Amino acid sequence: MNMKKWMAVSLAAVLVAGSLAGCGQKLGKQLSYDEGAYETTGYYNMEAASGAVADAAPRALSVNQKTVAGDNQLLPQNRKWVITMSLNAETGDLDASLEAITARIAEMEGYAESQSTSGGSAGSGRHRFANLTIRIPSDRVDSFVEEVSGLTNLVSSSRNVRDITLSYSDTQGRVTALETEQARLLELMEQAENMSDLLEIEARLTEVRYQLENYTSTLRLYDNQVDYATVDLYISEVERYTPVEEESFWKKVTSGLAESFVDLGESIVSFISWLIINLPYLALIGLVGWGAAAFARRAARKRRAKKENTQK
Repeated sequence: MNMKKWMAVSLAAVLVAGSLAGCGQKLGKQLSYDEGAYETTGYYNMEAASGAVADAAPRALSVNQKTVAGDNQLLPQNRKWVITMSLNAETGDLDASLEAITARIAEMEGYAESQSTSGGSAGSGRHRFANLTIRIPSDRVDSFVEEVSGLTNLVSSSRNVRDITLSYSDTQGRVTALETEQARLLELMEQAENMSDLLEIEARLTEVRYQLENYTSTLRLYDNQVDYATVDLYISEVERYTPVEEESFWKKVTSGLAESFVDLGESIVSFISWLIINLPYLALIGLVGWGAAAFARRAARKRRAKKENTQK
């Protein structure tokens, strides 16, 4: 009897062990399959997960940044791109360049968000600067850069592109969800049978409308950033342009000598101008110095005469 019980217990243990092993293998295969699926479609799973979290609570808008080295680069059309450019230019006539650039902005249906001019007055030269923040339709920004390059000496330019597709889609999804909830709350308000339910629905409706307004405003901001590129333009008024191309050795030498002679001439002119402007002060200083020297010579003669009389 004891032997039969022992055999029965042993058989049951073997069956249980086999069952557990089978379950473990099945679970291992399932986990392996899930991990492979995550590695293959993890990007989309993360996006779906972010949408699920967004339904529970608002999350910070994340922007994926990447810099594009050159201009005129084609971007995928199914994404939301925010383009920002920075241009550094030189001109010999700041007023004329600003007038021409303003005309080009209007032709391209853009606008100057801000503009400031600093430095000397018109005609003083070399010390005047202008800073402009310009909004240009994104599909015309490269043409605008070419226009600026033709109107001025474009010394440097940089371009930055941000992909806000995920943030835009997330915000758009929240707007849709809030609009659906708003419509449902309006239906419930009509069906409310007592004052407490009505007040509760109105409170939630107010909150939904507030969130809906915020997210709708964010979408409008995104649309404006995507539709219009931002161009920061800095223009300096100079007498000589900065070369933007690599110069040969002899060209560097000749241009360097020419600049040295020009600088020397400017230094001589500046010195003569300073001398003429300060001539009254220099004459006064010379007169005081001459008087002091004459007084010193007279005092010295008196001391020598006194010394000679003493010796006699």
